[in-house]
Amino acid sequence: MEHNIELITTIAAGFGLALIFGFIAERLKTPALVGYLLAGIAIGPATPGFVADIGIASQLSEIGIMLLMFGVGLHFSLNDLLAVKRIALPGAIVQMAVATILGMALADSWGWSLGAGLVLGLSLSCASTVVLLKALESRGLLETMNGQIAVGWLIVEDLVTVLILVLLPSFATMLGGSNGTESATSSLWLTVGHTLLLVAAFIALMLVVGHRVLPWLLWQVARTGSRELFTLSVVAFAICIAYGAAALFNVSFALGAFFAGMVMRESEFSHRAAEESLPLRDAFAVLFFVSVGMLFDPSILVNEPMHVLAVVAIIIVGKSMAAMLLVLMLRYPLNTALTVAASLGQIGEFSFILAGLGLSLGLMSSEGMSLVLAGALISIAFNPIAFAAVVPIRNWILKYSAVARKYENRDDPFAELPMSTERKFLQGQVVIVGYGHVGQRIANALNEKDIPYIIAEQNRELVQDLRKQGKNAVSGDATEPSVLIQAHITDAAMLVVATSDPLNVRQMIDTARTLNPSIEIVLRTRSEDETKLLRKDKIGTVFFGEEELAKSMTHHILDRFNAKSESTHRES
Repeated sequence: MEHNIELITTIAAGFGLALIFGFIAERLKTPALVGYLLAGIAIGPATPGFVADIGIASQLSEIGIMLLMFGVGLHFSLNDLLAVKRIALPGAIVQMAVATILGMALADSWGWSLGAGLVLGLSLSCASTVVLLKALESRGLLETMNGQIAVGWLIVEDLVTVLILVLLPSFATMLGGSNGTESATSSLWLTVGHTLLLVAAFIALMLVVGHRVLPWLLWQVARTGSRELFTLSVVAFAICIAYGAAALFNVSFALGAFFAGMVMRESEFSHRAAEESLPLRDAFAVLFFVSVGMLFDPSILVNEPMHVLAVVAIIIVGKSMAAMLLVLMLRYPLNTALTVAASLGQIGEFSFILAGLGLSLGLMSSEGMSLVLAGALISIAFNPIAFAAVVPIRNWILKYSAVARKYENRDDPFAELPMSTERKFLQGQVVIVGYGHVGQRIANALNEKDIPYIIAEQNRELVQDLRKQGKNAVSGDATEPSVLIQAHITDAAMLVVATSDPLNVRQMIDTARTLNPSIEIVLRTRSEDETKLLRKDKIGTVFFGEEELAKSMTHHILDRFNAKSESTHRES
């Protein structure tokens, strides 16, 4: 009896080769995503040997897009964006505009249509969230100020891209596409208005109804105690909402899944939902990248090498330079500018989704899709080198460029305390490095005891807000001696390092002890090993979060146990 096993064959080939190529990529210190794309190329129609069913792979990739976007929505944090809004919002929009214009100019020089150039430029303008998060996490930069700015920047890019995915079909015909939603340009704005109305209705439904219903449903499922049922509910919500959004509101799968994740984030089970659905999301994300790789024609590297080089130049040089200049113009230091530039010098999943949409709308040719894929492969492979070069490039620029040194040390009203600061803050004060959740709690406690303190914080926007509240704060990286000097560390009684940054904490402490040998040091750590090392070096009073939590819980348990024992004893 014959069986149609095309689905099984495609999945087996995709997963098997993705595992092999992904492993090789990781061993070569390259993101596994490159390996997944190469696996797709190997089983695609443009290479000899076995060819997987591209139709089945395309449908599997749609599920991958849904779960990818669901994951983005599940991790979308409005607070993270608001914390860096003054740099991320204008920076991302201007940088995307610059990259899009460069892409359109390049396409025009090749004789491409306006629509093809627009899709190419937009595809080159948005960096990969997956690649960025893994790069920042592997280098311990995710929780730093530079990491927060880069992530906030990409959140804005993602939101803009989601909006483009919604609107592009309405403009397809006007831009020269063959599969647009309207054939007459006279009704274009009516179509756009109708599309936006449907999107607004869907968003309103999700925010008003979904905000209440989804968390309640998750709670009901969680009460059953079944782990597999909980995982199934999370995945079912993501896919069913994405499908319903497309069927009822003519909204893309991507947007539907994104808002499903965003709404589910409001649930108290959001962290569990993220953890339980992660293996399935990762698995289908792999199939998405494999299916994208199947669309790549390697012959373009031989037939159009200059085209590929020009695309890569826009991604790695054009985007990065635009981002770096924008960050410097917004008065952030060179180190931040270089880190953001390295973060954005690559493209990934959203670029593939945009290019794929352009291909389906008849706006972009298969050659354009191959160019985007080639740019992604090369830029992602190059990205670790870009990150590794941040510190050497910064040191080299500052060493040989007087202009750069002057720009790095330019006058910044938030980099020093105002002259109006009362004298009591400059004698025996506490210097708090970092104003996150821990730093805020410490500052509030000091306020209650009327103990003076000065905050040193890398987030310039946060320092600006603190100044408006009448708090004493200076902007900058506390590993730089000038920042601690501006915080008057020489007159301080105590230095409290409230950031979990063990890599650079020794630099802060060395500077503080050099300028004030008698200063008391208090710091926090992220792991037990770091705690042991710092305590062994007698670097100061070290607090480890889980250890302190265990102590507090133990004290509470013993107090309650003793109270019950005394009550029982009295009754007897």
